[in-house]
Amino acid sequence: MGKLARKSRLSRYKQERLIELFVAGATARTAARLVNVNRKTAILFFHRLREIIAYELEKESEELLAGEIEADESYFGGRRKGKRGRGAAGKVPVFGLLKRGGRVYVKIIEDASGKTLMSVIRRKIVPDSIVYTDCWKGYDVLDVSDFHHVRINHSELFADGRNHINGIENFWNQAKRHLRRFNGIPRAHFRLFLKECEWRFNCSDPKRQIRQLKQWVKKHMG
Repeated sequence: MGKLARKSRLSRYKQERLIELFVAGATARTAARLVNVNRKTAILFFHRLREIIAYELEKESEELLAGEIEADESYFGGRRKGKRGRGAAGKVPVFGLLKRGGRVYVKIIEDASGKTLMSVIRRKIVPDSIVYTDCWKGYDVLDVSDFHHVRINHSELFADGRNHINGIENFWNQAKRHLRRFNGIPRAHFRLFLKECEWRFNCSDPKRQIRQLKQWVKKHMG
């Protein structure tokens, strides 16, 4: 694919300061003031960072998940809470898979139907893996599949020994908490912000995040 972005005109020092502030969760506007660069320059640099993250994660997405996998969908944006499927007006549906003790993978989906969810599950999870879900009807298709399906009924309890989806729900909470800082995200850019959240979860050490971003920036913008 070649380079994702033109060579940055910013000095290496300012690039590294912006990377550190990005990792710290600062908005581009705040970072611009702290590094003394134009607001639009910081916004563009942060946008490029998210493009690079999404590109690098896409290269890793061929890796299959195996073992114990938690599956769940969530809805981002909009004002209506607690709606699923057709009731989630104005929201962006997102499907997530989390390997216990491992990585999370998220993907924007058109709907939470069994057909849509199963297409992602078959592409990302090794057959015979254990898949934990809640009781959403979209997961009924797992009952007659190559996977071992375990449901947790949230109306009765949130965990029963190993039968839970607490890991993926923790990711949703973390992602939504991070995205609230931005006071609204353009729908066209939401995928980039979502992949940023995936990357932050999978690479949770800030020092490692900074090292990785510096390497990627040198690779794509150097």
